[in-house]
Amino acid sequence: MKNYEFDTLIIGCGISGLSCAISLAEKGERVSLVTREKDPLISNTYFAQGGIIYPQNDESLVGDILKASAGTAYCKAAHFLNDESGKILEELLLKKASPQFARSSSGELLYTKEAAHSKARILYKGDFTGKEIQISLLNYLKDKKRFPHVSIFSSHTAIDLITPAHHGVSLEQRYEKNAVVGAYILDQKNNSVLKFMAKKTVLATGGLGALYLHNSNSDGARGDGHAMAKRAGAFMSNMEFIQFHPTTFYSPQGHRRFLISEAIRGEGGILLNSDGKAFMANYHVDKEMAPRDIVARAILAESMKTQTECVYLDISHKNKKWLKERFPTIYEHCLDNNIDITKEAIPVVPAAHYACGGVKADFSGQTNIPNLFAVGEVACTGLHGANRLASTSLLEGLTWGNKAAKRILEENKKAKIYDQKKIKDWEIGSRVADPALIHQDWMTLKQTMWNYVGLIRSNQRLGRAHGMFNELEAEVGYFYRQARLTDGLIGLRNGVESAIMVLAASERNRESIGCFYRED
Repeated sequence: MKNYEFDTLIIGCGISGLSCAISLAEKGERVSLVTREKDPLISNTYFAQGGIIYPQNDESLVGDILKASAGTAYCKAAHFLNDESGKILEELLLKKASPQFARSSSGELLYTKEAAHSKARILYKGDFTGKEIQISLLNYLKDKKRFPHVSIFSSHTAIDLITPAHHGVSLEQRYEKNAVVGAYILDQKNNSVLKFMAKKTVLATGGLGALYLHNSNSDGARGDGHAMAKRAGAFMSNMEFIQFHPTTFYSPQGHRRFLISEAIRGEGGILLNSDGKAFMANYHVDKEMAPRDIVARAILAESMKTQTECVYLDISHKNKKWLKERFPTIYEHCLDNNIDITKEAIPVVPAAHYACGGVKADFSGQTNIPNLFAVGEVACTGLHGANRLASTSLLEGLTWGNKAAKRILEENKKAKIYDQKKIKDWEIGSRVADPALIHQDWMTLKQTMWNYVGLIRSNQRLGRAHGMFNELEAEVGYFYRQARLTDGLIGLRNGVESAIMVLAASERNRESIGCFYRED
């Protein structure tokens, strides 16, 4: 069994993982970045459209975060983001990675406004801000002259976090203090399992939107980090709070929905029902700029009233040239689907978008398990509470990735890599996983999450999901212990375990608040 040793292992290649890696590599740390994707560009960051908040000592941001969360966000986390992130954004993003954000003719940064924001404070690049950030950060990190000690492993899937108590070769190791010393990693190309040993391990695996039939996430957002952390003994928090984006492009085919950025509404887009009537005034005083959970449920209610599959988002009243320049990706996608947004409204439906909860972590990303950090969407610091304010996610990932690196640098001065000889090799199974069965189990999982643990939940729906997940967990668990691993099988196992976490949290919480809504 091949083994690798690093100062820090980072699982995930989005903005949080990249910002952490850059901050570590600048100090000469040996860093490995692991991603299940063939192309490390692909992450939830890459698909983010709207933008990234640029805080400038404005306390109104804290108020907006609290308001969007229905008063449930952790106030100290909101202040921390407001106080700490501006400098990190300037130094790491604007000065070093240098993404080409929108600017005026005189070179000044331009700002846009999104739902639940009291002012325009969001930097953007057309309607593909995440893509611009992802490319710029990755290009900066991949400069071997600048960072010779950074290794990026694509097509590598994390299987499990290594803890001596669970994976040690001797019984005596069970009595050691629980700590993460690395991870088992599947090399997809060679079908081999590797041991990555590290002083510190960082989960930057993103969310779990892909567990839902309709979602706006990358395929890898299937709860891998959540499940691995839970198995290792990490605390989880706020798992029931799944934010649904109100507006994704509606088409009868496909499960990953193309995002129609909230910036469309921020720039004056109006929601219409199938009768062509604006309806948001009936649901909230802020109309289209209401918090996401309210807009999403309003769209669902309006669709039910009119007995139609979708509603429509109209921004055709804006200047045609401006629209094509401001929203080029959305314009092209809609045009490819026979919708010209300069002339007609866009058919839209809600879709699973963001996990507000996750692995409980402090303001440096440290979890309750020594040596294990969690940053970005996989983590829960309390920043979002029961509902996330638009465009906080990219800033959160950038900030906590950097803060985790600073904590790691300090701790790694005295840390040592655990002896890999004291850790068991992975036992490789012999049974071949049938792709058709994996696909069918995935569809059962996705449909159950969408129908019973979705935008509106009830005791009856959750009870139905409970029975289905128990059966699925037993079947997948039994097969997993004997099978030859594949990325799909690993993801299915993690997906089922993460779905059960969302379900369990939903059953415990009987209060409708933020993006969590129970009709009973």
